[in-house]
Amino acid sequence: MQSYTIGQAARLLGVSTDTARRWADAGRVATHRDEGGRRLIDGRDLAAFSIEVGQGGSSEEDVSYTSARNAFPGIVTAVKLGDVAAQVEIQAGPHRLVSLLTREAVEELGLEVGMRATARVKSTSVHIDRV
Repeated sequence: MQSYTIGQAARLLGVSTDTARRWADAGRVATHRDEGGRRLIDGRDLAAFSIEVGQGGSSEEDVSYTSARNAFPGIVTAVKLGDVAAQVEIQAGPHRLVSLLTREAVEELGLEVGMRATARVKSTSVHIDRV
């Protein structure tokens, strides 16, 4: 399972590193230390926490959110596979994006809950880029 540093988590959540650190210090999201002593957050824990943040349960700061060329970097929070089609949800800061794509595309990208991905939006289509 992929883990994220506090700084990486902050960028994915759309908040400052200080805010993410305060949330970790307060026990709002579980952390563990790597061999170098850095605090890390497991991808699944960060995915669950990002949903809470996106639903408005954690905003400490008035943060401005922008989308450069309609790109929404975030974390995969759900993957639902059917026989042919699939549904992928990404939490990008306060934005929850859902994409319907082929099962084959999800498998080729290796998408799973807790990994970083970028949703790119054009008109009514959402394309997923693996980071």
